[in-house]
Amino acid sequence: MLIGIDHVVIATDDPDETAASLEQKLGLAATGGGRHDAFGTMNRLVWLGDAFLELIGVFDAELASRSWLGRPVLDALERGGGLVTWAIAVDDLDDALRWAPPDGGLIGPAAGERRRPDGRIVRWRLARPDAVSPTAPFLIEHDLEAAEWSAAERQSRQDEQHPFGGRARLASLDVETPSPAGAAGRLRSLLAAAVEPAGRAGVRVRLGSQEARFVVPRQRPGPIVDLVADVPLRTTVTRIGDCEVRLRGTAVAVVEPVPDDQTGV
Repeated sequence: MLIGIDHVVIATDDPDETAASLEQKLGLAATGGGRHDAFGTMNRLVWLGDAFLELIGVFDAELASRSWLGRPVLDALERGGGLVTWAIAVDDLDDALRWAPPDGGLIGPAAGERRRPDGRIVRWRLARPDAVSPTAPFLIEHDLEAAEWSAAERQSRQDEQHPFGGRARLASLDVETPSPAGAAGRLRSLLAAAVEPAGRAGVRVRLGSQEARFVVPRQRPGPIVDLVADVPLRTTVTRIGDCEVRLRGTAVAVVEPVPDDQTGV
């Protein structure tokens, strides 16, 4: 079953520095991360419930250049950093692949893992296009018996408050492409996801409680990651390479003043 957007992969020369900048500018804390020893990449994670932002960099360029993930990360870094790709979470990868069209073009399932600084191993299985990109995400199924995905750890993340004073969730992702309908159509055929127009030049794909919007290229702002807080908060924005990250809060209720003749004074 389709769960939703799992994470957004954003390339940066220095994940630690970028994590510190996100905390300073948006009040979002990166509390996880580790190394992909097989890919030559390392990351910091900004948890958003079960979804997250993956701030990814490279510790071994030669190794990264030979891996399916490291190569597009290097390409993104050469452009100045920003959106690399994103992942869609499913709870049964084999079932998702079984129902996928024969020409879906996915490679997998394949096992993956990340070693955390505390030595624990996070494990998953995935299926990916031959070349991942912002318009070609991959599917992922997490190992619920490994690190980070036990019931207790997931519950802890649901309750986690960021430095801005509340919880944050991933609401949507905007991706630029010359053919929004084509990109959305591939996801619809792969996942049987709901697709609908999004303005005059975009297409929206519903993914669980979130959505991905494919839009025609524009001068600014480029890809957009839209986050929502559960507390009243003025919208804040920052950039990581070509990617804009926005954090908005809940609406503040406006209390109308009571007329003098209704106050009993």
